[in-house]
Amino acid sequence: MHADVRRTAAVFCSFLALTQAFYIPGISIKTYKDGETIPLFVNKLYSDHSELSYAYSELPFVCPISGRNKVGRFTSGASLSLNLGEVLRGDRITVSDYELVMGNDEEARYLCSHTVDRAGLKRTRELIRDGYVAEWIVDNLPGATSFQTTDKSRKYYAAGFKIGEEVRDSPLEPPRYFLNNHVTLVIRYHRAPGRDGDQGKKVIVGFEVFPKSIEAGNRTEDGLPTDIQNVSNGLEVIPRSNSTGKVDDTDDATLTIPYTYSVYFREDERLEWKNRWDMYFVAQDDSSNIHWLAIINSLVISGLLTIVVAVIFGRTIRGDIKLYMESGLDEGKPRTKKSRGTRSPKKSFEKNGLLDQVGDLEGEGELSSDEELEDITGWKLVHGDVFRSPPYGGLLAPLVGSGTQLLFMAAGLLILSTFGILNPSFRGGYVSVGMGLFVLAGLFSGYFSSRVYKTFGGQLWQKNVFVTATLVPGLVFTSVFILNLFVWAQASSTALPFGTLLGLVALWLLVQLPLVYIGGRYGYVKGGAWTHPIKANVIPRQIPAQSWYMKSFQAILLAGFIPFAVIFIELMFVFKSLWQDKSGYYYMFGFLAVVSVILVLTVIEVTIVATYVQLCSENYHWWWQSFIVGGSSSIWIFGYVVWYYFTKLHISGFVSSLLFFCYGFLACGVYALLTGTIGFLAAYAFVRRIYGAIKVD
Repeated sequence: MHADVRRTAAVFCSFLALTQAFYIPGISIKTYKDGETIPLFVNKLYSDHSELSYAYSELPFVCPISGRNKVGRFTSGASLSLNLGEVLRGDRITVSDYELVMGNDEEARYLCSHTVDRAGLKRTRELIRDGYVAEWIVDNLPGATSFQTTDKSRKYYAAGFKIGEEVRDSPLEPPRYFLNNHVTLVIRYHRAPGRDGDQGKKVIVGFEVFPKSIEAGNRTEDGLPTDIQNVSNGLEVIPRSNSTGKVDDTDDATLTIPYTYSVYFREDERLEWKNRWDMYFVAQDDSSNIHWLAIINSLVISGLLTIVVAVIFGRTIRGDIKLYMESGLDEGKPRTKKSRGTRSPKKSFEKNGLLDQVGDLEGEGELSSDEELEDITGWKLVHGDVFRSPPYGGLLAPLVGSGTQLLFMAAGLLILSTFGILNPSFRGGYVSVGMGLFVLAGLFSGYFSSRVYKTFGGQLWQKNVFVTATLVPGLVFTSVFILNLFVWAQASSTALPFGTLLGLVALWLLVQLPLVYIGGRYGYVKGGAWTHPIKANVIPRQIPAQSWYMKSFQAILLAGFIPFAVIFIELMFVFKSLWQDKSGYYYMFGFLAVVSVILVLTVIEVTIVATYVQLCSENYHWWWQSFIVGGSSSIWIFGYVVWYYFTKLHISGFVSSLLFFCYGFLACGVYALLTGTIGFLAAYAFVRRIYGAIKVD
């Protein structure tokens, strides 16, 4: 016994060790030798004040890319091919004109001068006001602003850099806007591992960007500042006359912006290539104690629920069965208490199941007194109706099928992320791989949907397959398409291109639909319906009045709070990564995996307890109730989304707010579908167990 406990503890501790979520950086390492040109890619602008991002190369104040440079297989001005995840997150990656040569420092280099009209300057001021930051990429590393921890013991990176600054000379005066038209690029490198290092090759381990605003005047003939180290005035974004350079209020006034940059290469012997992303995660590492608190909180809640479920199984239900066996039932007829000890009950249970005999007793009406009825109450009374097909079963079956599809996708993503196969260096990988897993899981969706549908007595399995393949994906696609119209109107890179929309439709109808059909046909024809141990009565039993806590809305809220309490702390970090940092570089997937496993167990246990209490109240409409209870924590999560918007975020603008709430609602709906399916399957297994699997040999 002690050996088993030690072995179980060792396995659990090994599983918790995964909470550090090691990182697999990639298959190949890109090395550079001195004098080799390094491409710099410009991507997009994003802000924590808005849900809209914009392609950097399409902004009005940016130098048009000339296309004059060729770096390896890349030509400046060319757009890179993007995967689905990159497109959905608003990436628009383009090769820039910036020239970076490994090992060559450039104190100042001229890029271009770009004239911006009045409308473009107004747009520039709006972007600076909303706190937009730019994302550039070198060797798959996002350009970062460097900071120090509060104790100044470590440095960490925040992806992106500001495009400008908003300055207020006094509270009563309007703000002034200064554009950062000079960047200092610091490329940190390390000796390449293995033979490449012996040949003098290097790998890039850091990419820092330090922006600066420098006035347009006081420049040399080459367009460079006369003294780049001592700049007193920045470039204020206001329209000026082309002839005098003074402020001009006319509509045709413009501003010519000169762009320059500096490049420095610095060796970093402490940071190796495989650990180069650690600098982006220092701030998250400092919060590891809070992650452990989340796990302990989840374990306590789940442990208490486990005790409740154990009591239900171990004492209440088994006690009911024992009382039945001691009642001396024989051939379906009850015996009075005076003669209980004259016969053995075993004979009667060899012929029929326990609950079949209870049905005979109830049907024949031969119970002699209230004293003999005291054991035939609660969940035992509804045995003749508990497996009655639910109303709208043709809708519940497709929902359960789609839920299993999401469950497969979520489990696959979580496993791949925990083991580091999916990581921040795989840009857009989570969405792309998730979409692939979802489409492939159409087989499981069709299979489970068809089996549930046939169990409910459905006959039109082709119709069920079509509904399963189109209901949830169709609702999500329609919602995304409508929201995309608003984003298109804002000229944001977050808008999905028309070709991508067509590709998604083709993936949906030409790949997923056939897979759902194959799984559905196999599930309906080969798998068939699940058999129930008890046949439903012809006439439904009347349900008595329910207690206040058993009424649908109250029961849903009460049951949903417990799973929400399990994931609340970890959910805070996910929200921060998605909506505050805007980098999407959440990587504590080990912690998330542990919390997710506890969440699944909690949903199962909550649904079982809720179903048992419902059956004890003689309410046999548990099919839909179990599904809704399983997904009920999504109500609390959406409430948390609303609270987070008003207390933590600084989002402004109708379109950004619309996108936030709509996508938040869709995410909660997907979560409800997934956990609702878990609850439904758990409740179904529980009901089959207590009504059919307990027999006396």
